Amino acid sequence: MLDGIQSDAFSYFLHETNRANGLVIDKTCPGWPASIAAVGVGLTAYPIGVERSLISRSEAVERTLATLRFFASSKQGTGRDATGYKGFYYHFLDLESGARVWDCELSTVDSALLVAGMLTAAAYFDGTSPDEREIRETAHRLYARVDWRWAQDGGSTVTHGWKPESGFLPYRWQGYDEALVLYVLGLGSPTHALSADSYRAWASTYEWRTVYGISFLHAAPLFTHQLSHVWIDFRGIRDAFMREHGIDYFINSRRATLVQQQYAIRNPRGFAHYGETCWGLTASDGPGDVTRVLDGVERRFFDYLARGAPEGPDDGTIAPWAVIASLPFAPAIVLPTVSDFMRWKLGGVHRYGFKATFNPTFEVAGLRNGWVSPWHFGINEGPIVAMIDNFRSGLVWRLLRGCPYVVAGLRAAGFTGGWLADAASRASPSAAESPSR
Repeated sequence: MLDGIQSDAFSYFLHETNRANGLVIDKTCPGWPASIAAVGVGLTAYPIGVERSLISRSEAVERTLATLRFFASSKQGTGRDATGYKGFYYHFLDLESGARVWDCELSTVDSALLVAGMLTAAAYFDGTSPDEREIRETAHRLYARVDWRWAQDGGSTVTHGWKPESGFLPYRWQGYDEALVLYVLGLGSPTHALSADSYRAWASTYEWRTVYGISFLHAAPLFTHQLSHVWIDFRGIRDAFMREHGIDYFINSRRATLVQQQYAIRNPRGFAHYGETCWGLTASDGPGDVTRVLDGVERRFFDYLARGAPEGPDDGTIAPWAVIASLPFAPAIVLPTVSDFMRWKLGGVHRYGFKATFNPTFEVAGLRNGWVSPWHFGINEGPIVAMIDNFRSGLVWRLLRGCPYVVAGLRAAGFTGGWLADAASRASPSAAESPSR
């Protein structure tokens, strides 16, 4: 089952990528742009594809190099045709030209996911050929030019982003969320590192809660407990917050996954399909912003929204990909749930596996299972590929444990113990591949 799911998800990057520049379409909607986060998880998927015989090493090198060359040569600036600025990149890019679309923001966290994919490629393609050497050198150079300190805009925490028309967004990465990988990469930079107090300031906004008798660092949607774990092995390493509470972020994600299942079993909103093997709330596509009265109950449904437990928002929309991405944390409850999802037949014309979301409560004429998202999303497919492999082999985790920047970032954030205690300074790239300070 896992072979099939992983292969289907990987095929997204085979067919939804512009081979000329490596950009990956955000979702399978006609005319849709690329997203830099989808590119980041795509770069992470290629090494897994090689190891699983889903793509040849030579083709993976070709695709990776095309991507890195594009970002290395793309325009950095404030003009309408720019791809990025200060080493960061705009959230959505034209699939062909790579220019910013939709007046979108220069996204700090999505840039971090892109950079994480670049560093994964640099760690995996360790051969002596000119192409593999260029992959390493280019990835290191692109990472080095990100000006993380600039993104703090004079504050301690990191801003969500920036627009040339209006400056920095009014929001900051505060409260536990997917920005964990952002802070680690920002602190590990050899050139423009985050200030030393940034991580402490971020962690000071955490909320420790007990839900259904399970105590954990709370964040409502599942993806917040997953995305950083795509790349970083948090098993056995702890920062000050986790030392205080006696667990690590991996165990915390397990507990968050268990809370999601318990929420569905308790089913406080009374959705008929919820239960032990039907759960999984996250940021996801939805049936639309509409209110319906069903069996005497007024229910409000949503479009794309960060759904979560236990307070919601929740309109009955389940995301199978988010359950699969929790596989390393809680296989005992994930595997039966994923197996049960198979009966829903949530694929489609494009064989990329499960569609992003479904909602049987939102009835659609002629469809037995109610509303099913018509799209696949790159940012969903990548974690499926990576987390299945992290569960089975730990490939991406092993690669990034040897990355000097990740090691430096974790140590700067105060992480100790586990594999980090044994991480040697082997981790420094050769002089020929190191970015200049």
